[in-house]
Amino acid sequence: MSGAFFFILEILFICFIGGYSLVGFCAFPGIIGAFLTHQVGMRITHSPSCAAAQRGSSLTLGNFDGVHLGHQALLARLSSHARAHHLETAVLTFSPQPRAFFTPDRAPAQLSSLREKIALLAKAGIERVHICRFNAHLAHLSPEDFIEDVIVRTMQARHVLVGDDFRFGAGRAGDVYVLQKAGAALGFSVEALPTQTFADARISSSAVRQALHHGNIALANQLLGRPYALSGRVQKGFQLGRTLGFPTLNIDLKGRRPALWGVYVVRVGGLAERSVLGVASIGTRPTVKAGLAPCVEVHLFDWQAMCYGARVNVEFLAYLRSEEKFDSLPALTQQIAADAQAARAWHAAHPIE
Repeated sequence: MSGAFFFILEILFICFIGGYSLVGFCAFPGIIGAFLTHQVGMRITHSPSCAAAQRGSSLTLGNFDGVHLGHQALLARLSSHARAHHLETAVLTFSPQPRAFFTPDRAPAQLSSLREKIALLAKAGIERVHICRFNAHLAHLSPEDFIEDVIVRTMQARHVLVGDDFRFGAGRAGDVYVLQKAGAALGFSVEALPTQTFADARISSSAVRQALHHGNIALANQLLGRPYALSGRVQKGFQLGRTLGFPTLNIDLKGRRPALWGVYVVRVGGLAERSVLGVASIGTRPTVKAGLAPCVEVHLFDWQAMCYGARVNVEFLAYLRSEEKFDSLPALTQQIAADAQAARAWHAAHPIE
């Protein structure tokens, strides 16, 4: 299929998830729903009318931002219970995330885009993801109404698995005990998974963000159980790197605020059979021009092919330095050369298995 075809599908996907259409995925099973289901190996639903489970669901719900080790433990337990009771594994997640709805100016940077989250949930073996539009109506649902309307009617849950600190409903008034009481009356069981820890600290999306913010990519990757990554399409930039002798891939973040800044050792998937090694800068490029939007620029080692339009996945492996504004292009070029040399040395010391 052509790049243009994938681009159109991506735009349609964003429109549906963003709530710009009143039609759910089920209205276009041959174009959107079927295509995405084939790509990620799961059923993706958007409107309540097409969310029903075929055999009842073992359900968990939440933001799942980053799908870190704590989330992965929850998903593994969910799958185990579903297999034992012949239920469908289902995840209900929200778009936008509730904090982005209530306080958009103060919402934390997302660790994963919706597309990235879906791919990670698919990798964890989840059979169905229902994307619930978080809006004023949903925000004002009482815990009891949320349970009846969403958990029971929309998701047909037979079992609900949540973290022991899970809260839901208007004013975050609902908790595990409210769920258990409703489950006894409405016919679903409830299980609360204890908080997962790493080095005696709670594993959370906030902890991952904190590690990324401070350049502690090693800790962030340990909490995630994999290298932190950003994905996007390669777009045409200013082509300044090419004139400096260090051509770069410019990754379109589509207005997304990144959770990390600076210069990193990376590897890039999506271009060849094996990952391509390189060095990346993520920031606003202050030396080039003031006021630019955040961008990921990746210089690949030993790579010559054009990549415009390709969707790539950039994995961040090690932190080198913070973003800086240089007095001149020669000074910038000298620093890029040093960064590339440092990244090559790191890759040589940590070969891909």
